[in-house]
Amino acid sequence: MKQLTSYRGRQVVVLGLARSGVAAAKLFHSVGAEVTVNDKKELEQCPEADELTALGISVVCGHHPEGLVTKETALLVKNPGIPYAAPPIVDALRLGVEVISEVEVAGQISPAPLIGITGSNGKTTTTTLTGVLLEAAGLKPLVAGNIGIPLSEAAQEVSEDGWLVAELSSFQLKGTSEFRPTIACLLNVAETHLDYHGSMEDYVGSKAKLFENQTSDDIAIYNEDDETCRRLAADFNGRLFPFSVTRILAQGTMVIPPYSAIRPTEDEEELEQERWIVHRGEDGLEQRIIRVDELGIPGRHNTANALAAIAIALSAGAKPQQLAEPLRNFRGVEHRLEYVGTFGGVKFYNDSKATNPMATTMAILSLPSPLILIAGGSDRGSDYMELLPIFRDRVKGLTVIGETREKIARVAALGGLTSVKIVEPEEDAEQTLRRAVKEAAAMAAPGDIVLLSPACASWDMFPSYEVRGRIFKQSAHTL
Repeated sequence: MKQLTSYRGRQVVVLGLARSGVAAAKLFHSVGAEVTVNDKKELEQCPEADELTALGISVVCGHHPEGLVTKETALLVKNPGIPYAAPPIVDALRLGVEVISEVEVAGQISPAPLIGITGSNGKTTTTTLTGVLLEAAGLKPLVAGNIGIPLSEAAQEVSEDGWLVAELSSFQLKGTSEFRPTIACLLNVAETHLDYHGSMEDYVGSKAKLFENQTSDDIAIYNEDDETCRRLAADFNGRLFPFSVTRILAQGTMVIPPYSAIRPTEDEEELEQERWIVHRGEDGLEQRIIRVDELGIPGRHNTANALAAIAIALSAGAKPQQLAEPLRNFRGVEHRLEYVGTFGGVKFYNDSKATNPMATTMAILSLPSPLILIAGGSDRGSDYMELLPIFRDRVKGLTVIGETREKIARVAALGGLTSVKIVEPEEDAEQTLRRAVKEAAAMAAPGDIVLLSPACASWDMFPSYEVRGRIFKQSAHTL
């Protein structure tokens, strides 16, 4: 895209309100662009519209009007979640109008260097922990993007001598062309969002765009344990810094002694107190950071997330000795393997942010059995067969809800699980989830765990995974 000032007096369409749309609209309005904001929701469902209208920005709600995008339109800025099949986007692409997400705008205006973090799982935990580590090191981070405030808004607030730390989804990255983070991190790649991307090729390609414009002056951090990450890294232009929980690396961040596989065995668990997180620099010098069992967040997947955050922090200028204390004290984020409480001798955990099978698998492997799982939600095309060994070996009972309830129940049956309760939808989605929690609690005995880890997005029943997680927590507390 061109410099922002070049849009003065030119037509810019912002598609989708919400926080990112409002931030983009206000930004282009401030440089003198003729901004029109369009949202399919009705006006009464768009509380942000009043603020923009008061500024003199045109807001059209309730439909996508014909002629919204014309040959005179200079740019279309889209909300990341709006599909590319939406009529205004189809029109823009047909007319040769550039279509971007507000991430592209943020990359142009940020006075601070950017850290971009993406992956199918662990983005929020890693991004939050990266912010904590940089703060402890006095490096002035501002965490934004797919978490917290919109990136284009944060880019106007971040200190020039700080770091803009961004959690980035495939939706956001797909709408970039020149975006170039100083430090880019790819955590993992799993099959997800196929309803949006249409194919794994498009999904993986969108993730890889995070690294597309990097040069040898930049740093590319990736998961050496993930086959797709390794393959993509072969084409990265930035200086490569891998991380791994299963391999000894020539340079990078690793666990020593390493785990023999991503999934733990009983023999390996006995070695937990002997394992250290170690960073090996380009000079081959090894530095111990912290013992694995001292980390404040449990689970093998969270160890990998910590490795990534450590690699980022060290690349940004943190000292190894500054990291151990914040790593001990970090207790994770809401809705990600969050301990809710113990009721009737049964422990309840909220993992509502687990929106694909890999995330649910990692959550279950992080907790002891016996375990009752609550799963199900929006159907995005997965067959959920990845959960088969989990149902066979680690799950005592299953309660399923949402569009995928029958699919997941069939996989559980193939795994030999007999304690399965399919909760049919009620008119009120909240009541459906509350009933599922009651059914799961009825399956549990003292000492068991009830885990909400849906392996699905929430959009068939709830506006977000946050709403789903909060209802689960309320339900547990009121059993």
